[in-house]
Amino acid sequence: MKEIPTIGFAAYSGTGKTTLMEKLVRCLKKKGLRTAVIKHDGHSFEIDREGKDSWRYTQAGAEISIISSAEKTALVERRELSFEQILALIHDVDLILVEGYKNGSFPQIGLSRAAVGKGFPHDVSRYVAIVTDEEMECPCPKFGFDDIEEIVEFMIKNMEDFTHFNHQGRARMVNVDEKPESRRTAVAAARVLVNRETFELIRSGGVKKGDVLTVAQIAGVMGAKRTAELIPMCHPVLIDGVDLDLRLNESSCCVEIRASVTCSGKTGVEMEALTAASTAALTIYDMCKAVQRDIVISDIRLLEKTGGVHGDYHRKDEEQ
Repeated sequence: MKEIPTIGFAAYSGTGKTTLMEKLVRCLKKKGLRTAVIKHDGHSFEIDREGKDSWRYTQAGAEISIISSAEKTALVERRELSFEQILALIHDVDLILVEGYKNGSFPQIGLSRAAVGKGFPHDVSRYVAIVTDEEMECPCPKFGFDDIEEIVEFMIKNMEDFTHFNHQGRARMVNVDEKPESRRTAVAAARVLVNRETFELIRSGGVKKGDVLTVAQIAGVMGAKRTAELIPMCHPVLIDGVDLDLRLNESSCCVEIRASVTCSGKTGVEMEALTAASTAALTIYDMCKAVQRDIVISDIRLLEKTGGVHGDYHRKDEEQ
């Protein structure tokens, strides 16, 4: 069965996601695309009118009541269905739009409307795109609430990226076979904050387990190479190069980690760079934990990426 691209719209109540989705459905319809919409309601709802035959059957105790005509078919089932079960019921459409289920693991567009004091339900790094009335920098495409054509074009262009679920609603690895190969790079960073005693031991080479920075650098390279074994649905990537730069920051009493990864392929290496930085940071913690238990690993972040259909990204709030 053909896998149907699924994209969610995550927002707090009152943000305007229903109005936005209604406009998107109309625009998609004009472009010849068939859509299905799933809405999660946190409250009780009733779509049957009292006195109608289907309502009478349901009230009589029927677990499932179906009414069908030449124009439409409706099914009422007296139990909650999981998101996966609902997905399995949908067929013969080009795209599934989801309102609600904001904690789901499928691709989502985040909505925020400052005018009514509604922020994003999660950090923007969780979303494939955002819709907002705020001026802000983000690592993904950003649209306004009136950018209907642009949002639709974005969804159509990236439909293959929205098929993280098969027809049974189970997670799967996205097929990138038809994506063109391109030169891709990614740079990620992290910080490991230590106390003055630990900092001096790292600098002098006095940590009993060995040269902390050298071992952490090797660990970072190994982490980048094994990312696909650690992150579910992450594609194995033939990496061309990994470079770890670890520096001691005297004023902040921390180790600054910068990981750069390059490849020529069909998918990016952001996760490889982030895994490299994270693994190096964890290694520093492991080697120094006998000296200091309250070491803090912080600011794990993507600094930049190049290549791919989504374009380049450069974090603008990073200190030069």
